[in-house]
Amino acid sequence: MAKDSQFADVRAEQPSATSLSQKLYFAAWRWHFYAALYVVPFLIMLAVTGMMMMFITQFDGRDGEKITVTPQETALSVSDQATAATSAVPGSVVEYIGPKSDALATVFRINTGDNHQMVAVDPYTGAVLGNWDRRTGWYDFADNVHGSLLLGDTGDRLIEIAAGLGLVLVLTGLYLWWPRGGDTSVFIPNLKARGRALWKSLHAVTGFWISALLVVFLISGLAWAGIWGGKYVQAWSTFPAEKWNNVPLSDSTHASMNHGNQNDVPWALEQTPMPASGSNVGVTGTAEGAPVDLNSLVALGRDLGLEGRFRVAYPRDDTGVWTINQDSMSGDSATPTVDATIHVDQYTGKILAEVRFADYSVAGKSMAVGIPLHMGLMGLWNLLLNTVFCLLVIFVCVSGVVMWLKRRPAKALRLAAPPAPSDMPLFKGVLLIAALLSVAFPLVGVTLLAVLAFDVLVVGNIPALKRALS
Repeated sequence: MAKDSQFADVRAEQPSATSLSQKLYFAAWRWHFYAALYVVPFLIMLAVTGMMMMFITQFDGRDGEKITVTPQETALSVSDQATAATSAVPGSVVEYIGPKSDALATVFRINTGDNHQMVAVDPYTGAVLGNWDRRTGWYDFADNVHGSLLLGDTGDRLIEIAAGLGLVLVLTGLYLWWPRGGDTSVFIPNLKARGRALWKSLHAVTGFWISALLVVFLISGLAWAGIWGGKYVQAWSTFPAEKWNNVPLSDSTHASMNHGNQNDVPWALEQTPMPASGSNVGVTGTAEGAPVDLNSLVALGRDLGLEGRFRVAYPRDDTGVWTINQDSMSGDSATPTVDATIHVDQYTGKILAEVRFADYSVAGKSMAVGIPLHMGLMGLWNLLLNTVFCLLVIFVCVSGVVMWLKRRPAKALRLAAPPAPSDMPLFKGVLLIAALLSVAFPLVGVTLLAVLAFDVLVVGNIPALKRALS
């Protein structure tokens, strides 16, 4: 993201420049280039799959639940609706997904033994409107590619490295772009330019305007990743189960309620232990004398202020709990501040734990807002913003590739990387920065140190390799 007048591509890419500013420019340009080699394919993949998920969610629902019905004066009890679902698909109900509006179907998740089936029921007539395998559609395919490249933990680590190097790409790009000599024309692309100069101007200006939002998306994506997110940020920012007044705890965490890469519980709770049923602790929950069943749990959710779509998960075993959950990350609501997770003893109907947005840590609140923003779930404005953003990310990636192809000598059998500055006085500083990054972002820092060592120790000492990569 550099302006044409800034060192004229550093004097026709001659590494003989002696000024410190030119050497820093060369170093930033080289790191920008190498980071882009790895990051660009990932950014394009993330943008494409991200748009797929947003539009599928908008028109079909993450779980395929957006099935319309004709509203009537009264609805069947949720237990009668559940009975209709199991009559069509024999098995045990494990989750109720309430309709977001009066004109949408109720959806039940049913364990059939071999798999989980989603069953849509008209809440007014009890008619079964359809059933399908859980999490096997196009949304889930896109999400699995988006989160792990269909490679499990290996894919997660590769994407985490890409997200971290994406931050390096943004920082070095801003340094290359930054106006020198009071020039502010880089805020607006120079449409009078031609050839590579035009592509460069469009690349730089577009990259600048999306840089802040890109950092937000990269950081929120990293918070989902297995190392930086799971081992660092999430570990120290999770909701402390100790706040639950000596409630007995299960050996399972909230993450056990997730399905593969699909997150069904708030980020701030994933590593928090689940409470356990079977004691006499807790506060008043379901109505006294009423059976502790789906009807009473749905009524409890409404009594606690949950409106529209919320979900009720059944106890999984003898010590399991009923869980009432509403969170914007799952598309239940467009407002993160109304998030709620309530656990109820399956025997007594007492509330064992209730966690609201206000109970989250600062990091938990940031993620509660950042995740639905990242996913385009906060309303039509969010969908449109994210769509434009994804398209601009793809453009910046493509324009960078075009710039490289136009700069690369015709028929040259080499990478045509920006030349390394000679006698770089800040080499030790670069090492220190990479070491600090290794602590803050382990995979990214280790990757930077490895690339730096390879560039200096291997490429710099093997002439044939140096020619191929120069």
